Formats: sequence, structure tokens, C-alpha cells
Amino acid sequence: MDTPDLEIQLKTLPNQPGVYQYYDKEGVIIYVGKAKNLKKRVSSYFTKTHENGKTRVLVKKIVNIKHIVVETETDALLLENNLIKKHRPRYNVLLKDDKSYPWICIKKERFPRVFSTRRVFKDGSDYFGPYTSGKTVHTLLDLIKGLYSLRNCNFNLSEEKVEAGKYKVCLEYHLGNCKGACEGLETEAEYNENIKAIKEILKGNFKDSLSQFKMQMKQYAENMQFEEAQKIKEKVAILENYQAKSTIVNPKISNVDVFSIMSDESYGYVNFLQLSYGSIIRSHTLEIKKKLDETDLQLLELAIIEIRQRFKSNSREIYAPFKIDLGEDVKVTVPKLGDKKHILDLSLRNAKYFRMDRFKQMKIVDPDRHTNRIMAQMKVDLRLSEEPRHIECFDNSNIQGTHPVAACVVFKNGKPSKKDYRHFNIKTVEGPDDFASMEEVVYRRYKRLLEEEQPLPQLIIIDGGKGQLSSALKSLDALNLRGKIAIIGIAKRLEELFYPNDPIPLYLDKKSETLKITQQLRNEAHRFGIEHHRNKRSKTALNTELETISGVGEKTVVELLKHFKSAKRVANAKLDELEAVVGASRAEKVYNYYHEK
Repeated sequence: MDTPDLEIQLKTLPNQPGVYQYYDKEGVIIYVGKAKNLKKRVSSYFTKTHENGKTRVLVKKIVNIKHIVVETETDALLLENNLIKKHRPRYNVLLKDDKSYPWICIKKERFPRVFSTRRVFKDGSDYFGPYTSGKTVHTLLDLIKGLYSLRNCNFNLSEEKVEAGKYKVCLEYHLGNCKGACEGLETEAEYNENIKAIKEILKGNFKDSLSQFKMQMKQYAENMQFEEAQKIKEKVAILENYQAKSTIVNPKISNVDVFSIMSDESYGYVNFLQLSYGSIIRSHTLEIKKKLDETDLQLLELAIIEIRQRFKSNSREIYAPFKIDLGEDVKVTVPKLGDKKHILDLSLRNAKYFRMDRFKQMKIVDPDRHTNRIMAQMKVDLRLSEEPRHIECFDNSNIQGTHPVAACVVFKNGKPSKKDYRHFNIKTVEGPDDFASMEEVVYRRYKRLLEEEQPLPQLIIIDGGKGQLSSALKSLDALNLRGKIAIIGIAKRLEELFYPNDPIPLYLDKKSETLKITQQLRNEAHRFGIEHHRNKRSKTALNTELETISGVGEKTVVELLKHFKSAKRVANAKLDELEAVVGASRAEKVYNYYHEK
């Protein structure tokens, strides 16, 4: 599918946080931005009148929009920063500086220091972040210093120098902020236990530390030190909202290409994320048309070769959802847990959203292709021998056996065909018997279609479990239609699909389009049946009360309802008003009935 018009692209953007990229007619990125809601933010560019001349020029030059969906606003902010630094779009001039976000470093040394930095070095030290708020970094460092006694000097505390007594404890030791590692007053093992706990805090596993902080806050409050308690309360609030990790930037992951695939009956969608020094610098999704029922593995192998050539990627490592043979020069990793798995999940998330956008665009641009895809998918999902272009669904409605009715709704090409809907009043069944009612209705429906030589559906759906399905099958047997039309039953509670002569129900994926259309059919049949049942019941109730009045016949009831429009208005009418419609004798009988009552 070619790049759709801007108007269609705007209509199909997701309501998710992410980063959007604007391209001009030469295919060059001219602007990168972040959004809490991609659809609202990007649409605002084209619906508002911009006072800023630069923005007006930018909007005129936009030909194509790409987006990367992420989980949080924080991730969107960091990804925006990465992409601007990589691509340097001409309309992002305000952000073309070398600003970098703060990290917390645990230095690789004896008695490690813990401090904030804006520069990441590959020296074996542990870096946590990046953080979008300096306040969060200071709060974390304050929390760590409040819980653990750490050194903040820059001395080289090698074993030889400490044993030689080269250093003396400073004021920090006397204030209780340090345990005097420089004089050997604290063992390396004790210090490293604290560092281990600090790493857990920075990873987000600070449950124990938070509980200690809250106890401290409680003690301040009990001692009437409310200002101190409030300060800790603010820090606790920041930490509880603090997001420990970003999927977008991870210094442990170096230059890597990440690939994931999402596919359906006709197409495969391969997403590519390019990471440079732990930062995502590119995202691209490729749509591949299936020709010979290729597997995901085959499609991914083809896509990886093409994408790496197109973007001139020389990365020696690839993350993929399954093992792929790309030769000895490239290492293929299949992540199962942790940061690598998170980045693969992000890639898959973008492949899914790309596929959803394509479906929405397809509905607008090429509705036939959209319908064909859904029909092909339903055929596979429901294990049918042909595509269900014409589906009919039946539902019974009765309340304690009164006014039993049934409804048949018809879907053609996955959409309601309301002119073909039919109501049925149950004729041969006494009392509340859903099974017998279903048998009668299915028999009447298809006997008539056969007599009138109308086209039969490819699929019948029965609202109910095994019992209703068996009853419907009796009617198909009687009409010699068993095997000519596929028939299934859908049970309400667990959305189980029952098939003839199969005791084990089929469960569809809760998010699948096949289940959604099946549920829509069932709900529409239920609504249509209840509507008919309600109309019949209310009509009967109206007529019954007026007809019980002695000396008042059907003709009088019709005249009264025609004039007063409802039984309630008849009941509230004055005697002279009734006389004007049905004469003095009958008016008196109606008036006396309601007023004596």
C-alpha cells in the first residue's frame, strides 16, 4: 500500500504516548516531537491557525508522518531527545544543543562513590537513568545518603594506601555521614552490602527503603517536628511516582538492531529499531505481502536483509523473537527477560500499531481489501470450508414464558444488513421452552428461504450452548441442510463456541476481530429480539386493560387509543372528553371503571 494522504494518516493515528516525525517531499525528517496523545497532538498542527510563521511553513512542507509508540511520557521525552540529536531536523533548532539528561553513577572502584552525572563512560561503572527531572535525581541521592553512610571524597582508597594510614577521617565522619573507610574503620564487605541495597533502590525495588522512610516520617510527626515530616512526605511522593527505568535509553545495550514481526493471513509487518550506544535512533516498519503462505521466520529473514541494506546497518548483534541464521558475522539473540526483552516488546508494540493504522487506512481507501482480509481471517479462525460472506444469528426472547418471540439478524461481508432482519412469533410451543422455540424458528426460516429459492447463508450462529445448537440441528436435518451450512453456538458466559458433534468448545483470542464480529452478531440479535418482545408485551398490556371493561369492545378501544394516543390519557380523561369520542353510554362505562378503581 502506498503512503496514504495526510488526511487519512491523521484519522488513523493512535491515542497513545509517543514520538512523531514529519517528512517533506524528499523524504527528509524536518521535525520531531513528543506527545502524550499522538492523535490529538499531531492533529492540532493541521486544525489550528498558527501565529508562529515558522510553524506555518513547517505544516505546509509536511508530506508524510511517522510515529513511534512508547509506554510513557517519560519514554517519549527521552526518545525525542535521541532522535533530534541523531537526525538534527531543521525545524527543531531550539533543541539542537548538546543537552543530555542526568544519570546516577555507581563508580567502579573500591568503596564506590554514588553521584549524579550527565556524561556516561564505558569504564565498567553502573549507570542508572536517564532521569527527566533533576529533582528526582537529588531526591534519590538524598534518600540514599539518609539511609546509608557513604563516602563523598575523591580519594583512591586502595588497600595499600589505607593500610599505610595515608588518609585521616574528615568532618563527614564526625557528622555521622561516613563510617571512615579511609582509615579502615569500615570493611569493604559492609560497604558493598550498602551498595547492593542502593542498586535495588535505583532499579525501582525500594519497598524496604520506602517503609523505613515512612517510619522516619511518622517519628517526626509524633515528635511534633511537622516541617521535617512534611519534607520527607514530599520525597516519598516523588519516589512513589518515580519511574525507575526507561526502555528508550539503556547504557548496557550497545549498537544493536532489534526486529519483531506481526502477521495475519495476507501480510507480515516487520518493525526495526536501531540502537546506538543504548539509545533508539531509528524506527521503521515494513509491510510485506504474503505470496506462498510464508512463515513468520521466512518473512523476517527477508525483511532483516532488506532493512539492513536500506539503512546501511553494520551492527554485529540482532535481537529477534526467534533464532535466525544470518551467517557467522552476526550474533542473533532471542531475549527472554529483562531490558533486552523490554526493547523487543517495544518493537512488537510498534509493529502492532502499524498494522492497526494500516487496517484503519484500508477501511477508508480500499474497503474491499479490508473486507476480504476479515472474511479470510474468519474462515481460518472458525474452521470453515468457505468464507462466511453471509451470516445469520438467532436469539430467543421470553419472560416467564409470556409472549415468546425470536429474532434473526443478518450480516453480509461482516456488516449488518438490516433490511434482511426478521422477527418471529413462536406459534407451536407452549410455555418457556428455548430449545423447542429455536427448533421452530430455524425450521421456518430455512424452509421459507428454500421455497423462495433465496440464497442460503454460509454460517448460522445460535445464541446459546449445546442444547440450542442441537435443536437447530434437528431443523437442518429435517430440511436436509446438514453439512450444507456451517452452524455454531455461542455461550454467553465464557464466549465459548460449540460445534456439532464436538464436546470441546473453541475459545477465540479475546482481541481477535472474528470474536468481535461474532459478539456483535449475538448482541444485535439479542437487541432486536428484546425490542420486538417489549413492543408486543406493552401493546398487549395496553389493549388488555381497556378490553376488560364491561360493555367496551375492540372497536371502542381502537377509537379511544386513536384519539387519546395512550391508555394512561384515556384513564385521566374527563367524562365530556370521552363522550365526544365514543358517545355517552360507553364513555360513562370507561369513566366509571377508572374512577371507581
